[in-house]
Amino acid sequence: MTRYVINRIFLLIPIALGVTFIVFTIMNLTPSDPGRIMLGEMADREAVSQLNRELGFYDPFFVRYFNYVAGAVRLDFGVSFRSGRPVFEEIFLRFPNTLNLAFLAVICAAAVGIPLGILSAVKQYSHIDTVSRIISMLFAAAPVFFLGMMGIYIFSLRLQWLPAFGASTWEHFILPVITLSIPSAASLLRLTRSTMLETINQDYIRTARAKGASERRVIFRHALKNALLPIITILGMNFGFLLGGAILIENVFSIPGLGQLLVNSIRLMDIPQVMASTLFLALLFTLIILVVDLMYSFIDPRIKAKYSKIK
Repeated sequence: MTRYVINRIFLLIPIALGVTFIVFTIMNLTPSDPGRIMLGEMADREAVSQLNRELGFYDPFFVRYFNYVAGAVRLDFGVSFRSGRPVFEEIFLRFPNTLNLAFLAVICAAAVGIPLGILSAVKQYSHIDTVSRIISMLFAAAPVFFLGMMGIYIFSLRLQWLPAFGASTWEHFILPVITLSIPSAASLLRLTRSTMLETINQDYIRTARAKGASERRVIFRHALKNALLPIITILGMNFGFLLGGAILIENVFSIPGLGQLLVNSIRLMDIPQVMASTLFLALLFTLIILVVDLMYSFIDPRIKAKYSKIK
C-alpha cells in the first residue's frame, strides 16, 4: 500500500509538467503586455519595455518556460501582474471560500441523491421511482448558471429570503451550495439507483434473504456496501470538479473564491496567477482521486490485497 501511494505521488511530477506546459503555451499565444498591466495604461513606453525585459517577456518561448519551471522547483511561482503580490498569497486567501462551497455542495448532494437513489431502486417502477427519475433527468440537464440566476430571482429578488451576492456570512452560501448540489444530486440519484438495482439482483442477496435477514439489513449491510465503489468514485470526482468548476457559480454570486480569481486573471492576462491557480487545481484534483482510490481498500478487502502486491 505504501509503495502504491509513493508511486502515485511521483506521478504528480509529469502531471505538473504537462499542465504547466499546456497552460503556459496557451497564455503565451494570447497577446499580452505584462509591463503595461503592472505599470498602467498611462506609463511611459520605455518604462514598460524595461520592465518587460526584466521579466524576461522578450526571451524565446522555451527559455521563458524553462525559467518558470526552474522557479517553480524552488517554490517561486512569481508575483501577480495585477496585485504585485506572490501568486499563492492570492490563492490561499481565496481558496477557503471555494473549499467550503465545494465541500458543502458534495455533502448536500450525497445527503439527497444517495438515499433517494436507494429508495428508487427498492421501489422500482413505483410512482416514487418514476417521479424521482424524471426530476433527476431534468436537474441533471439544467445548466448551473441558469439554476443560479433563477435562485437569485426567486429567493433574493422576489421573496427576499436570502442574500444574492458575497460570502461574508453563512447565509450567503445557501443559494450557491444548493445551486451546485442540485445537478450532482441528480447524477448521484441515477447512479445509486442503477448500481443498487444491479447489486440487489445478485445471488448473494437472494441467499441473504433466504436465510431470513431483514430487508433493511439486506439493503444497507449487503447491497449498499457493494454498490458504494462507483458512488464514491463519482463523489470524489464531483468534489474535484467543484473545486475548479465553481467558476460560474462564484461569478454569478460574486463569491471571492479561486474560480473568480482565475477568471479575472485570465481577463487581465495575469500569466503567473493563471499558471499557479491552474497548477494548484490540477494537483489538488489528482490528490483527491488518490484519496478515492485508497478509500476503495477500506470498502473492498480484495482491492487492498491488490494494492499490497504492487512492488
